[in-house]
Amino acid sequence: TTPTKNLVSNVKLIATVPKGESMKRVALTLALSSLIFSPLSLAEEETNAFLTTYRSTIVELMSELKSELMAAMTKDGPANALEVCSTKAPQISAIISKQAGFFVGRTSLKPRNANNVPDSWEKKVLDTFEKRKAQGENPKTLEFFEVVETDGHKKRRYMKAIGTGGICLLCHGSNILPEVEAKLKELYPDDTATGFKIGDLRGAFSITDNL
Repeated sequence: TTPTKNLVSNVKLIATVPKGESMKRVALTLALSSLIFSPLSLAEEETNAFLTTYRSTIVELMSELKSELMAAMTKDGPANALEVCSTKAPQISAIISKQAGFFVGRTSLKPRNANNVPDSWEKKVLDTFEKRKAQGENPKTLEFFEVVETDGHKKRRYMKAIGTGGICLLCHGSNILPEVEAKLKELYPDDTATGFKIGDLRGAFSITDNL
């Protein structure tokens, strides 16, 4: 039996006091209960607070990117949207990262932009996402959080999967318009982000937050 379990057992025993027992003893029992259970609760509350922040930051980034892409696509079609994605997406990510106080970007096992190639931790998480998807989980619900230590520095890391929707196939599918394909070769000569189908895991948003 672990020391923690022994303490918990003792608390339960002391809490069952007979009538007329001193209220001071009851108060001590409650205080001891607090000391035992509070650290875990506080840790969970802190983690949940960070997750809420990370999720809302990703929603903001998604909204900004979608707004820019849809405006460009409506005006001049998907080939023009690629131009916007090439220039505006990194700028938007940089601005939101600066406002948030931590890095937020995108990555994929099949990246379009060479700057979005996953690091070893991101690749591990993306591989896990693929396995979870194969087991029936919806890519839109996949997320992962972990505190990691690299070169003596601790960081909070979080990833949220990006699913493939119908409109994504215009630039990420198998049947791409010739003008879009030409623009892809111009902007992304090493592009690997095609051949996706609806429901595929296209990649993930990735957050790195230094402790």
